[in-house]
Amino acid sequence: MREVKVIPSKSDAHRAMICAALAEIQSGLNGDGACRIICDETSKDMDATAKCLEALKEALSGASGAGCGDAPGEAEPDSRGGKPGETERTKPAVLMCGESGSTLRFLLPVTAALGVSGDFMPEGRLPERPLSPLYEEMTAHGCEMSPQGSVPFKVRGKLEPGKYTLPGNVSSQYITGLLLALPLLEGDSVIEVTTPLESAAYVDMTLKVMRDFGMDIGVSGGERPKYMIKGGRRYSATPVYEVEGDWSNAAFWLAAGALTEEGVKCRGLRGDSVQGDKAVADILKAMGANVETGADFVAVRRGSLHGITVDAGPIPDMIPALSLVACAANGETRIVNAGRLRIKESDRLSSITDVLTGLGADVTELEDGLVIRGKGSLEGGKADGHNDHRIVMMAAVASLISRKPVTIEGAEAVGKSYPAFFDRMREMNLDGNLILK
Repeated sequence: MREVKVIPSKSDAHRAMICAALAEIQSGLNGDGACRIICDETSKDMDATAKCLEALKEALSGASGAGCGDAPGEAEPDSRGGKPGETERTKPAVLMCGESGSTLRFLLPVTAALGVSGDFMPEGRLPERPLSPLYEEMTAHGCEMSPQGSVPFKVRGKLEPGKYTLPGNVSSQYITGLLLALPLLEGDSVIEVTTPLESAAYVDMTLKVMRDFGMDIGVSGGERPKYMIKGGRRYSATPVYEVEGDWSNAAFWLAAGALTEEGVKCRGLRGDSVQGDKAVADILKAMGANVETGADFVAVRRGSLHGITVDAGPIPDMIPALSLVACAANGETRIVNAGRLRIKESDRLSSITDVLTGLGADVTELEDGLVIRGKGSLEGGKADGHNDHRIVMMAAVASLISRKPVTIEGAEAVGKSYPAFFDRMREMNLDGNLILK
């Protein structure tokens, strides 16, 4: 069986880096709150968050007298009647967030809670991706922002505590951003989720990482939770934080295992992880793949694959990999509750359909889902990566069940989350039917 060590979780890394930076900021940027984060592989998205956090710390370090351990903006007036560091503090921090939706959506409220003026510089399709209703909630609580879609996207003013209401079916990233930011404010706040929360596991991950950095959040309710956030809180850094293995990107290796007789074993996956994407192992098993789990690994090899119905709501990032496996399964697979895939790096319902159909699959695109009628194998051919890392990885693994080579245009998009993806494919001898352009 082929083996691969999974890369660190991008989702876990974003949250840990932000919490560690806030602990350092609240300690006064003097090194007392430093945390060493162990993350042996990074990606463009992780690097974007790291660079943005450095820009925020640089902006705050110019606010002489504020100390950064106090509530932002509460320094005493200087002899000229202004606040110490006013010139530096009001100079916008330039936040190069690349194409990382997590970086933008997490740091918008954090930047405003710190009282820093921010010029966010999104790239690619990110400016087109929605910010509502986070946008409206922030403007209702003391912030001024550029029109949505602007580059740079400017944020001014200081976030105010209070009651925030968000639907649960747009983006859990909005909730995460507010959860990270609101404890920094002087007053208490509450976040009410007005519809059933999809991708709830991502919010659970946020709460888990915040607890690791000394920040507990009150939670009540079931599928429409309410979060009670005490103000005036301080993050406390753990000396070392090790980022856990990434179930999201491991899904493509597990899919490769489900499509091959030899199979693939992924090392470095925690069975007790709160990552919602760990459900991929159970879904592949439900589709008929042979799945073995251990303390820190999951191994998958091909079985008698058959179609099932997959609810994309809790696991939207798994749909490209699962759609590919469905192409090799007997019968019909239905992907339901998948409307949010249209606002990812690409319109993923459209791009999955385009790529798989182009390779010979039988896929019908619906308004909020897909119907895939498995054929056992694919023909092969050309695949447009749609500037979407998960679409590129799906197309690459599709070469394993294609009679002819698969040629991927735009393969470099994997750098967003998994720069070494094709290196790992070569190491496992899985790239024999693959051409990259």
